[in-house]
Amino acid sequence: MGRDPEAWPALPLEAWKETRDTLHMWTQIIGKIRMKLTPHVNHWWEVPLYVTSRGLTTTPIPSGGRTFDATFDFIDHTLIFQTSDGRTETIPLRPRSVADFYHDVMATLRGLEIDVRIWTMPCEVQPPIRFEEDRQHASYDADYAHRHWRILLEADTILKEFRARFIGKASPVHFFWGGFDLAVTRFSGRRAPVREGADSITREGYSHEVSSCGFWAGSGSLTAAAFYAYAAPEPPGFADTRMRPAQASYNKEFSIFVLMYDDVRSAADPRTMLLEFLQSTYEAAATLGRWDRANLEPA
Repeated sequence: MGRDPEAWPALPLEAWKETRDTLHMWTQIIGKIRMKLTPHVNHWWEVPLYVTSRGLTTTPIPSGGRTFDATFDFIDHTLIFQTSDGRTETIPLRPRSVADFYHDVMATLRGLEIDVRIWTMPCEVQPPIRFEEDRQHASYDADYAHRHWRILLEADTILKEFRARFIGKASPVHFFWGGFDLAVTRFSGRRAPVREGADSITREGYSHEVSSCGFWAGSGSLTAAAFYAYAAPEPPGFADTRMRPAQASYNKEFSIFVLMYDDVRSAADPRTMLLEFLQSTYEAAATLGRWDRANLEPA
């Protein structure tokens, strides 16, 4: 099979920023529903969404002796609710405010006899606007939503390949709706020093030493989509390490290494370039952090 021309589409932030910001809030609504009803898992692994062959899904959520799931379908552009007793409801994905979307989601759940109440203040955004009051974010460009999902699909496949090279504790490849990024994390097996002044979410998320990587649509000084990698806690010398490929650089604002998405999509072999970035950043984190690599990596 030849290279799929849709696999690595252009994703200029200025062309879809309003759609991204709206979709970010929509995924937070669904993610908060999952978080409310799902038992807590270490490092908040009960909260993310997962990439599917059509979009992003919650996986089954327990509710009153039944289960249900919610899936963003970025091919037909619908939000689909399915229950274990055979019921299905859909909400079209189209330009509409976060407030209207939130109202329809909660009404749909009530119609499915699913009782859930969530904290309606968004996470990890400034300034936050409560979902039921947010009429500022109301954009949905179906083409760019589809492009973003196609990139997630490719990234998900490659991150899973990278994850398989590690036999220590590792997270699933999952989409965190707080930061709107796809991530996978490796663990050294050792507890990390407590972060002074950290909130409860950060303390739980970084309770152990990690090397993490993923794909992010960008924010702040990172004004374009990029692949990223970081170590927490960051070992001395990590930020000054020359990573592969040569296009990789260290972003001081976020304390992460980045490989810009446009460099990957324009490469002759995007998969090889991305795996080189993931491997080199992990090796630096593990070597400088003195991980027990002999017992964490396949022989």
